[in-house]
Amino acid sequence: MTIFVLIHEPAVLIEGVLFRARYLGSTQLVCEGQPTKATRMMQAEEAVSRIKAPEGETQPSTEVDLFISTEKIMVLNTDLKEIMMDHALRTISYIADIGDLVVLMARRRVLSTVDDPEPKLRRTSKMICHVFESEEQAQFIAQSIGQAFQVAYMEFLKANGIEDHSFVKEMDYQEVLNSQEIYGDELEMFAKKEMQKEVIVPKLKGEILGVVIVESGWGSMLPTVVIANLSPNGAAARCGQLNIGDQIIAINGISLVGLPLSTCQTYIKSAKNQTVVKLTVVPCAPVVEVKIKRPDTKYQLGFSVQNGVICSLLRGGIAERGGVRVGHRIIEINGQSVVAVPHERIVNLLATSVGEIHMKTMPTSMFRLLTGQESPLFI
Repeated sequence: MTIFVLIHEPAVLIEGVLFRARYLGSTQLVCEGQPTKATRMMQAEEAVSRIKAPEGETQPSTEVDLFISTEKIMVLNTDLKEIMMDHALRTISYIADIGDLVVLMARRRVLSTVDDPEPKLRRTSKMICHVFESEEQAQFIAQSIGQAFQVAYMEFLKANGIEDHSFVKEMDYQEVLNSQEIYGDELEMFAKKEMQKEVIVPKLKGEILGVVIVESGWGSMLPTVVIANLSPNGAAARCGQLNIGDQIIAINGISLVGLPLSTCQTYIKSAKNQTVVKLTVVPCAPVVEVKIKRPDTKYQLGFSVQNGVICSLLRGGIAERGGVRVGHRIIEINGQSVVAVPHERIVNLLATSVGEIHMKTMPTSMFRLLTGQESPLFI
């Protein structure tokens, strides 16, 4: 079970929250009148039954980022970086979490035509139902959307000069946020030419480069790919100028910054028949240093963790500014190794830490490779 180190602040929900999930598919349902909550749940279950693959069969899915704010819910294709869906929050009529699944139901109203024998007497609503899968986070995603409605309503009342004390007043989170400097100086590091290194890799024609690359992690100010492993006898290792942790900025003059992992892998594979490959890299340690300033436990850290892996992150929160990255494995908290520490202990350490919180993390794929939990597939 996931124990979230996260309760959304209104200011952060206004900015937006991002979750990683898998999109399973969409279906359309017709509904009339004002359905009850029980009816909505039955419709959600009907949508799941239409889309979820039968037991034993492969489930088609797409990895996506689910963006939730007080204005809209957007679904972005993780690999292509394209917007797949964009629904105004007001069009969302129901959210259901069913096990590891989230069902998002959006209204699509169809008006009666002029030729309708019963015009204006009834209107039929067509409901678009999107189904997502997110292990251990489905309930939390549904709760986040529900809270987005609450905050949107609170902002509406505030804009119209109405006070509603039934809502929790916003804490002085903005002051805490302002005190959190952007840790790691990524922009400065990547912007300075002297921090970059041009590496010429001689190789045989038809020989692979001999690297494993992984994503730097969502939350990076300049997302790119990281060298996670080097084949001992491969061309990249033989050149003697590349190390695990180095971030690849470009290959043969083509920028890889901001590109999906699969695209970066394709560019590297396409260099197989070349005898010389030019890489632009920023030398980095495999471990990412994180520093979060938290004056009191009432200020939430702004990320969730499952078995040591960072699963979601509040956009623009103190954790993102402090260097936290989605998809990274936490290695150390305040000088204490958490590699072999149970999930509940990690959560407790994070939930009770105040002051300056220091962590060390690395991409989970890199961690699994370095600890022998996965075998490297060199390209």
